[in-house]
Amino acid sequence: MYQNNNLYTFDLYTYFKSWTENPMNLILGILDILIVLFLLYKAIRFLRKTRAWQLLKGIAILIIVTLISGWVKLGILNMILTTIMTYGAIILIVVFAPELRRSLEQLGTNQFKRFFGISTKSIENKTKETIYMVAIAATEMAKKKTGALIVFERDIKIQDVISTGIAINSEISPQLICNIFVPNTPLHDGALIISENKIAAAACMLPLSDDQAISKELGTRHRAAIGLSKNSDSIVVVVSEETGKISIAKDGTLIADVKEETLKKILLKNLIIEPRNSENKKTKKEEKVEKSEETKE
Repeated sequence: MYQNNNLYTFDLYTYFKSWTENPMNLILGILDILIVLFLLYKAIRFLRKTRAWQLLKGIAILIIVTLISGWVKLGILNMILTTIMTYGAIILIVVFAPELRRSLEQLGTNQFKRFFGISTKSIENKTKETIYMVAIAATEMAKKKTGALIVFERDIKIQDVISTGIAINSEISPQLICNIFVPNTPLHDGALIISENKIAAAACMLPLSDDQAISKELGTRHRAAIGLSKNSDSIVVVVSEETGKISIAKDGTLIADVKEETLKKILLKNLIIEPRNSENKKTKKEEKVEKSEETKE
């Protein structure tokens, strides 16, 4: 059986040739290719939803130009491009750091509640109550132009952010949320974190986004909201102190100037409907597998 003990001496021709020597090599080779194609498909689907997709297009062009410069004997250009490509892995890690971190956190997330069927109607109803109370509080603060940052923690845990604030661990009410963000009070400066339908902490510090494409008109609250939503799957509700407008940060983008009903719809969609649909798809797949197994028996 063909064995490859050294990555740098990997011979693709010999590898494919070994398939004809042993049927087991052929099976393993096909499995190898299928796994690589599957991983590439998943990587492309993930990257298409991020800012990294445009950068990947640029890298692809860079690779093509490097190959062409080698074929037509453009020595200096080829040397420069080859040098750049040599350090390409390090450049990719630096450029795509937020996306890589987020994808790895999603892979490592243990969704025990939904896995064991604990995500029942009672939890959904509790989440709906939380959404309505936050919408009421945000609308009330918007009328008074009281600045606020309210974070909904989802699958990716943000304990590092929660630990920067003051632990509360309280039930949610519109009155309590509004009271926390009253100007010149100890907890008003920072973000309020909602975790498992409770106020986990207040006065938490969020990471600011360094994206230069963000409008200069947006203040620190909006940049902080975008920054956290980019580095995690959290959804952040922002109330502007200057304009009194409500915005929502999700996946590194900002949905600006939403009204109370729109706020409720967006939160319901992302915190209840989409997770439920995702779970239903998994359940249907499991049912199909069970039926196919029963048919075989």
